[in-house]
Amino acid sequence: MRFSVDAHAIGRRLTGNEVYIRNLLNGFAASDRSSEFIAYYSVEGAEESIPARFLKYRVAKNPFLRLGLHLSSRLRLDRPDLVHVQYTAPVACPVPVVVSVHDISFLEHPEFFPIFRSAQLRVTVKRTVRHAAYVLSPSEFSRKAIEKAYGCHGKVIVVPYAASPIFRALPRESAAAWVANRFQFRFPFVLTVGDLQPRKNQIGLIHAFADLVRHHPVLPHHLVLVGKDTWYSSRVKQAAAASGVGHRIHFTGSVSDEELLHLYGACDVFAFPSLYEGFGLPILEAMACGRAVVCSRTSAMPEVANAAAILFDPHSREEMGRALRDLLIDPELRARMERLGLNRAAKFTWERTANKTLEVYYKVADYQRKAARQKAKSISV
Repeated sequence: MRFSVDAHAIGRRLTGNEVYIRNLLNGFAASDRSSEFIAYYSVEGAEESIPARFLKYRVAKNPFLRLGLHLSSRLRLDRPDLVHVQYTAPVACPVPVVVSVHDISFLEHPEFFPIFRSAQLRVTVKRTVRHAAYVLSPSEFSRKAIEKAYGCHGKVIVVPYAASPIFRALPRESAAAWVANRFQFRFPFVLTVGDLQPRKNQIGLIHAFADLVRHHPVLPHHLVLVGKDTWYSSRVKQAAAASGVGHRIHFTGSVSDEELLHLYGACDVFAFPSLYEGFGLPILEAMACGRAVVCSRTSAMPEVANAAAILFDPHSREEMGRALRDLLIDPELRARMERLGLNRAAKFTWERTANKTLEVYYKVADYQRKAARQKAKSISV
């Protein structure tokens, strides 16, 4: 079998998309040593993050060139059994497509996106899903939303994600010392992770944190926000400055996996106040690091967290603040949630994700080869 993967997200700090494809390729390398894999990357140096035995070809970083010309041309040369893409397949794709659609927030909440981006996704994802052999979704929530939006019942397969193996429990003291040396954070803190954008609801968390500090002034905690700056960053930072506790709110920007590992390890509580998620990978990352989690009870997040997190209404700063308070002031509750989180995270592995994805690949490849043999037989007759 020969499988190709659009890996252009690697090396571009595209957060969830990059984490997904990087871990998936590593899972393939460990799980399938008989098939041939081809990865198409678009940033110099990204090939170093792709398993050594995979074939690697560079395509354009510009999406119009990559999807309109380069990928289709490359696929005609390589002739794989299929190509796996995220959200959008190349134009005039000459091979079967498997597409990962992590969520359809661009349809259900277009206000979270710049106007051009949501319009582009509406067109290209609809075209891709319509022509795809199978659609991969990370959760039952996303599967139902995709089927409702596109009427593609029967070809959406749920393949959950997992925390990367790098995320593991560290001694809190050593992680805190590492963070103090690297970031100069010499205080206990609540952590949140996500690009600074409306969907991640950092402003709601800032308001809840400010209320918490006002009502419980003895709490020494700060709030640390990890995530890439976007078009929305200025609003989030303005909200922090106007909160009345701006001196206790800190922005790190993008961080490496090693930095994130230690930030998870050093925090007292991880908060994930997102308004909409197709999965919610940071929930599992924090749990894998042995940290208690509070998160929204909307979209796929209850499905991922199960009973291993304290859930709140992300539109309610009171509920959010109460969830934070309960964990920060009750060490026994916090320790219990940490144990539950470790057990929950262990149920998800990238090996399992890779194997379930490969099952879909084999199904598509087998069908195509049987169809080709049947066509050849009918021609010969």
